[in-house]
Amino acid sequence: MPDPLRILGVIPARLHSTRLPRKVLRQVAGKPLLAWVVEAARACPQFDRVLVAADSEEVAALCRRLDIPVELTSPDLASGTDRLHAIAQLHDADIYVNIQGDEPLLRPQHIADLLRPFQRSRQQIDVTTLKVRCTPENISNPNAVKVVTAADGSALYFSRATIPFDRDGVSPIYWKHIGLYAYRKAALNRFPTLPASQLERTERLEQLRFLDNGLHIYVEPTAHDTIGVDTEADLRLVEALLLQQDKR
Repeated sequence: MPDPLRILGVIPARLHSTRLPRKVLRQVAGKPLLAWVVEAARACPQFDRVLVAADSEEVAALCRRLDIPVELTSPDLASGTDRLHAIAQLHDADIYVNIQGDEPLLRPQHIADLLRPFQRSRQQIDVTTLKVRCTPENISNPNAVKVVTAADGSALYFSRATIPFDRDGVSPIYWKHIGLYAYRKAALNRFPTLPASQLERTERLEQLRFLDNGLHIYVEPTAHDTIGVDTEADLRLVEALLLQQDKR
């Protein structure tokens, strides 16, 4: 029997996010948003370790105060994947999982689904991510990224647009992309060596760099949606759900 995979959960925490600045430090239901994400990640038994990849001393100081393992990475890194790559140079693992710093509703089943292709497939899987059935209100929402996959589960394209386009009214199934990723180290090491593609710059979706350069991303379905915090409305909705969750 092969040795179990060593799984490192990494939470890139960017202070100056574009749409909702300083959101990882915002108070949500009595705790900083980042603390909720760490708590959710620590509840996932698949991880050997969980740490934060901070882009600022302010975020790193919060982590140290809350006894959260943290590495201070360069503020000049352009994306969460670049930050994850920086962590991979410092910490050895078989699989690195990128957990968005604004996803406090993460649950263990997400990680189980994300890792399933590595355990199921006999071929080499380098990158995985998740998809969930898109709700009607999100089909045309540009903040809800859609994904279309091939028959084997590999991603064909990710877009903020409504894909596939329903020309003849056949009512296709739309899939929303959930921004959790798992990487083998070799794939992660390739990312910063690849030029940012025109598609990536157009959609502002860093995963398109892999597709544009011929690397496969396998997309596993999950039954559980998440809510990433990108707006004040998202913040209020997530706070209500976390307060409700705490009462159970």
